[in-house]
Amino acid sequence: MGSMTHKQRVAASLAHKPPDRVPYHVSFTAPARARMAEFYGNPAFESELDNCLFELDTALPGGGRMVAPAIWEDEFGVRWDRSIDPDIGNVCNRLITPATLGPYRFPDPDAPARFAHYPEAIQKHRDQFIIADIGFSLFERAWTLAGMDALLMAMVEQPAFVHELLDRILEHNLRLIDRACRHEIDGMWFGDDWGQQRGMIMGPRLWRTFLKPRLQHMYAAVKGHRKAVFIHCCGKVDDILPDLVEMGVDVFNPFQPEVMDVYAMKKRYGDRLAFWGGISTQQTLPLASVAEVKADVRRLLEHLGKDGGYIAAPAHAIPGDARPENVAAMLEVLNA
Repeated sequence: MGSMTHKQRVAASLAHKPPDRVPYHVSFTAPARARMAEFYGNPAFESELDNCLFELDTALPGGGRMVAPAIWEDEFGVRWDRSIDPDIGNVCNRLITPATLGPYRFPDPDAPARFAHYPEAIQKHRDQFIIADIGFSLFERAWTLAGMDALLMAMVEQPAFVHELLDRILEHNLRLIDRACRHEIDGMWFGDDWGQQRGMIMGPRLWRTFLKPRLQHMYAAVKGHRKAVFIHCCGKVDDILPDLVEMGVDVFNPFQPEVMDVYAMKKRYGDRLAFWGGISTQQTLPLASVAEVKADVRRLLEHLGKDGGYIAAPAHAIPGDARPENVAAMLEVLNA
């Protein structure tokens, strides 16, 4: 087999065909990025990574702003305290209640500046597999607006409010999907954490009641444009992997080995679902030896990468406690 482009490698993997080598994608949190820049003596080290994916944001450029020291306000008006987590932060306001949902106005999904940079970026990264992302796509967008505790309680006590809120978010997202998919991208990526370390936050029943129908609508919109569907969902959510296959999901990320048996999942679903992730960020990268890291990554590439269906990656953006020598060892194997 001749040498493939990164786009071709990912496309082959999504088609469950063996690429010339397993594609990979590695990203960093701000603390990890700083440690690796120091380790390599190169602040621009990320530009030398050979990532197979390229991500385009659907957020409005310049739509957020600092409103106080360490407090970031996004285009929805949600405020994030970044004094602890400099990458995302912790929500520190509540915008929507049953009383305020009606008057609340979502950002304009059709704002011209939102997608103005797409053509140039797509041309520049045409050899990579390009995905546009909606980072807080449904459940996450709902709880950032209404509060996690309040939203979960409302699923039981005020279901009409939850349905109305989720429908408003769905309407907004469908506009984003349509606008993004008019461009020459290869897929859409939806971020929406439904899991925790021991199971689903809201449980499978409520997930199927409130989230599944709307997720299905979004995924179908992407499929209507003949693009691939990528989802990011942290936590132990293997109970609903059959649902995701049924709904037409192409790629499941981050595929955490701490909460599911990645080899068993690949064996069970690998002919219908591709996986992106699998390298432990809770154990291997922060705690293992260099030799153990190399052995673990080689094993993942050999077994999960066989016959396609796998994009190698850490099971999240690399955290600040990852040992730089372990990250370097991982990259060495990925590039071998």
